[in-house]
Amino acid sequence: MDTTTFAPTTGPSSKNEIPINNAADISVIVVYFVVVLAVGLWAMVRTSRGTVGGFFLAGRSMVWWPIGASLFASNIGSGHFVGLAGTAAAGGIVIGGFEWNALVIVVFLGWVFVPIYVKAGVVTMPEYLRKRFGGNRIRIYLSVLSLLLYIFTKISADMFSGAIFIQQAMKINIYIAIVMLLLITAVYTVTGGLAAVIYTDTLQTIIMLVGSFILMGFAFNKVGGYEAFMDKYMKAIPSMVIDNGTLIDAKCYTPRADAFHIFRDPINGDMPWPGLIFGLTILALWYWCTDQVIVQRCLSAKNMSHVKAGCTLCGYLKLLPMFLMVFPGMISRILYTDEVACVVPSECKRICDTEVGCTNIAYPKMVIDLMPDGLRGLMLSVMLASLMSSLTSIFNSASTLFTMDIYTKIRKKASEKELMIAGRIFILFLIGVSIAWVPILQSAQSGQLFDYIQSITSYLGPPIAAVFFLAIFVKRVNEQGAFWGLIVGLLIGLSRMITEFAYGTGSCVKPSNCPKIICGIHYLYFAMILFAASCIVILAVSFMTKPIADKHLYRLCFALRNSKEEREDLDANDWINEDADDDYDEEEKKVSCLKKSYNWFCGFDEKKAPKLSPEEQKALDAKMTDTSEKPLWRNVVNINGIILLAVAVFCHAYFA
Repeated sequence: MDTTTFAPTTGPSSKNEIPINNAADISVIVVYFVVVLAVGLWAMVRTSRGTVGGFFLAGRSMVWWPIGASLFASNIGSGHFVGLAGTAAAGGIVIGGFEWNALVIVVFLGWVFVPIYVKAGVVTMPEYLRKRFGGNRIRIYLSVLSLLLYIFTKISADMFSGAIFIQQAMKINIYIAIVMLLLITAVYTVTGGLAAVIYTDTLQTIIMLVGSFILMGFAFNKVGGYEAFMDKYMKAIPSMVIDNGTLIDAKCYTPRADAFHIFRDPINGDMPWPGLIFGLTILALWYWCTDQVIVQRCLSAKNMSHVKAGCTLCGYLKLLPMFLMVFPGMISRILYTDEVACVVPSECKRICDTEVGCTNIAYPKMVIDLMPDGLRGLMLSVMLASLMSSLTSIFNSASTLFTMDIYTKIRKKASEKELMIAGRIFILFLIGVSIAWVPILQSAQSGQLFDYIQSITSYLGPPIAAVFFLAIFVKRVNEQGAFWGLIVGLLIGLSRMITEFAYGTGSCVKPSNCPKIICGIHYLYFAMILFAASCIVILAVSFMTKPIADKHLYRLCFALRNSKEEREDLDANDWINEDADDDYDEEEKKVSCLKKSYNWFCGFDEKKAPKLSPEEQKALDAKMTDTSEKPLWRNVVNINGIILLAVAVFCHAYFA
């Protein structure tokens, strides 16, 4: 196989070479996009999108395998391919522990958190907090913070990593590539709702796994097998180690002695083991159990057995990134040591346009150099698939948050049709903000992408995790405690984040001069401190103020999860105005062909939905909040959950 066709960004000679400009690669990419759009359109036609429940929760009709695939695809974005592989090239397998931590947390998601959310009858996470605590300030605060987190971490990181790959592969303008991707992504997210997103996610997962398995095979074949890989990685030292006549410290370019261990020194390790076990679990609790993008997929399941089976499938899929992304990233350092492991700032600037290091090009470089024609196009499709599946998930969930938690405050009597239009327009607004954020991210990006994402999460996520954790497990917690816990936690987190960005994170060659007392604490340890501080504030304020009566908490917390009594919602206010469409009957009589086509495309029902009787409404509510399971399937999924936990323990122990 010819591997000399392209060496990305290695010098002026490669500037004009376009690696993906052959018929085989282009054909694969075109076929990929046609298939994705066909699946999206098929999902649009066959699913109900004419109601809020249909558009945002896929009518609670999804089965376990698309849910598990969608959970995995929503989590694994192009940021994982670029970020996981890049961080692994720099520091070894420890970053794979971030993926394996999820094996335990998805069990908590399916067995503890989702049943309570379902019984509460909520569509969004802020809506759950409003039912649990009353008032609107927590709900609005959380909605706004979640939307900001989407922009700062998920959307920006996925776009940046996708852009690195597209630039390496196609040499086209970064903004043209991003706008093209966003337009295709937006078409089926805006029109299809959650069902289209979940079905296309399932397709993306299959493509991602097939493509990355093939690349892993090529990578291990090139390096000579697993034993040779372990030996050669420890010797992958760049040849240029002198910067302006000064020899760079060896620790900056020599592979770590503990590169093949997940558990590392608690004081001097780059990922201390207590932080990996406890700090990372706090971040995972926020991400997997309270984040709208993830929970929304589980809420779309037809029953609890499908939720648990979907979570278990996702857990098994999360075993794979260690082998599909982490190991190939380390192999890339072996194959392209001088480029991927560069340490001289001027040399790194020449190779990948950033002075702090070029580990982010580890995965894209291997795809371009190792894959033959056709398969290279498939791998670009994989990157586009992961980028698009993450973006579709985020756009759909962000529009849900905005529509249900912010827009309904502005327009208290909005009809279902108006809410759905508002949600779709907000997706377009989010796309505009995302494009505007790309140059800011390009200038701010330094070092390893995955560390950037995790550190931002460590500064903003723990207070939210603390509120949800205590809301479910401590009945005594009230609105005042939760609100002040969130505010104090946010102020502490922002103080660390702003200080770190002001001083810069630096690199091994040019360390940051940020004060040790602030930046010297590892971000995973900081997450533990922030979580503890938030919990203390929440509990202290709650115990000093009036408790919430049990009649408001039935089926909203763990202690009262099985109660049958009628719940009185705190500050109950119906956001749908039953009479908002009274004048719609007149409009029904004459509908033009153009209007009919528009209504079909957007999933609007041309006829007004029949008004349900109180008995029918009660039956519908009972179906939407039912958590019962058939004994046989309950036992099957419970056994699988236990096996998944055992696999998680074994994997951690084997690589510890």
